[in-house]
Amino acid sequence: MKSFCLLLVSFFGVSSQAFVWAGETAIENERLEDGVVEQRFVSPNSFRGTDVERINLAIRAASSQGLQVVIPRHNRGRGAKPDRWLLDSAILLQSNTTLVLDNCHIKLTDRCRDNFMRSANCGLGIPDIQPIENVHIQGVGSVLLEGADRPRSTGDSAKTLGKRTFGTDAGVVGESQTGDWRNIGILLASVEHFSIENLQIKDSHCWAISLERCGFGRVQDIHFESTGFKVIDGVRETVLNQDGLDLRQGCHDIHIERISGRTGDDLVALTNIHHAADVAGSDSSTMVSAADREEGRDDDIRNIFIKQINGHSQGRHHVVRFLNAGGLRLYNIVLDGLIDTSPAGRPCKATLKIGDANPVWGGVTPLGDTNRLLLSNISGTSRHTILIAGSLADSCISNVIRYAKAGDPITYGSGEEYVRNVQLTNVMQFEGSEK
Repeated sequence: MKSFCLLLVSFFGVSSQAFVWAGETAIENERLEDGVVEQRFVSPNSFRGTDVERINLAIRAASSQGLQVVIPRHNRGRGAKPDRWLLDSAILLQSNTTLVLDNCHIKLTDRCRDNFMRSANCGLGIPDIQPIENVHIQGVGSVLLEGADRPRSTGDSAKTLGKRTFGTDAGVVGESQTGDWRNIGILLASVEHFSIENLQIKDSHCWAISLERCGFGRVQDIHFESTGFKVIDGVRETVLNQDGLDLRQGCHDIHIERISGRTGDDLVALTNIHHAADVAGSDSSTMVSAADREEGRDDDIRNIFIKQINGHSQGRHHVVRFLNAGGLRLYNIVLDGLIDTSPAGRPCKATLKIGDANPVWGGVTPLGDTNRLLLSNISGTSRHTILIAGSLADSCISNVIRYAKAGDPITYGSGEEYVRNVQLTNVMQFEGSEK
């Protein structure tokens, strides 16, 4: 049985289209002049169920036929809110998925203890994560992903709910009492050839975007709006670990461009830390994959291009942070264009922090584990502009402005003996207002 409904879709430049039902698959098509019908995309509005069930049905239908899934602005599901899409669980992204978010508002419900979306190859009880490829999340126009009004859980796996960070699951029997990877907004693990672009993410429950062992990808035009707290039922509650974008073990060959806004924690972070006890698919880790380093697997973070970062940490952490430890290396990193927007009276700890001497992570990394960093065009108003808290070798730092009366543009937190072959060019300081 076929039913036809004509409509205009300005984004695709299509003048006349029709929904065609084929079994359980509703595919929006373009009728061409010669009478041929060309399949265009799948809409969740053509399926029954909860909002997330309809979206996941659309993804399964589209990925099997090489089509896009478009989540439009208006939700036409029975009993749905017409101006938003409400998620009780995560959108699951399969191989060969292009998910277009067309001027839509996606929000987590108070029942949801899960991601906005994650790669479908990982999750609870999946110890062996198989690689997938060709996953693309494309925002069109104004797209908002927003956390729950009353989150069940927030923070990373080191935070206890109700004590250090908010969560309505605090004290609930049978529920994990710490945060974990389910609090991450967009989570991709072992995905190659991917893109995430043109999104605003507000009030994330932990890191807004996290990539684990992903490669050959692009993240661009992302704006974050999180503050490290949320007013819930009239009470200001703490929400910890609200990083913006995090790259974890094994990420490589990724372009990051035009990241802006404010976050409760670091705005952009490359964190490569070894934790042998972590188990893939458990609810006790901030990584969904195992953090231990398997023999023969290259878990170094390398070949990362970062451009046009503009923002600050409302929680007064770091704008950009590079951290590797436990024998994992970080190298071939280009950072070009970093503007620190720390507000007066609330400076971040550092505009850019490299490494850490914290003994929890093994202390300062050996010279050579963090190398070949090209860092340029940095404007800082934080307590430190560039804080080298670990080791750094064979790198270049150029065109740095510190706009503050006190302090130095480069701070050697662990001592200059941990810095080797680092060339400084046009590193300047101008007298500004104290922050």
